[in-house]
Amino acid sequence: MVTHGFTGRQSGSVPPDRIPPGQHLVENFPVLTAGPTPRIESADWKFTLKVGPRPVKSWSWSEFNGLPRTKMTRDIHCVTSWSKLSTAWEGVAIDDIFADAGLSPPAPFALAHCYDGYSTNVPLADLAMGKAMIALRYEGQPLPREHGGPARLLVPHLYFWKSAKWVNGLQFTERDEAGFWELRGYHMYGDPWNEQRYTND
Repeated sequence: MVTHGFTGRQSGSVPPDRIPPGQHLVENFPVLTAGPTPRIESADWKFTLKVGPRPVKSWSWSEFNGLPRTKMTRDIHCVTSWSKLSTAWEGVAIDDIFADAGLSPPAPFALAHCYDGYSTNVPLADLAMGKAMIALRYEGQPLPREHGGPARLLVPHLYFWKSAKWVNGLQFTERDEAGFWELRGYHMYGDPWNEQRYTND
């Protein structure tokens, strides 16, 4: 069920240009999932890029870790009203995945698919041009399982449900197809600065 009425607390010490409306600052990193936390061994992990139903390229864990690495420090914002500042990530930029696959940006929208059956939709414009990555490390350490390890999508400028945990592929589509939470009343885009939490926000 979708629960409305999230509220936040604002601290006077928080820079106002870094905390979206309705958010409050946390020091810890809350763990929220749509279901049980899966255990994926790196030897079994695979990431697949698809255009529509057609697989374009897949990478094993070792192959994916051989791609160029990018570091990114960003603020993150959860739809449940918490924000965490200056989080440090390392992984493979979506642009570098395209480059390794020899693929130009193929379609205007994408669905991220995950090992637990979760999915979420993100426009291509929010994945490319250095805006997003497949994160493999957090704060200098391998990504913890409870935070999506061994790999998660990171789209830090959107609400954090868009940064899908336990990701195993991106599927590019011509139309904007709703994912798990979008089918259950959450916003199709999810911009924290416009408080796009629910369908009609």
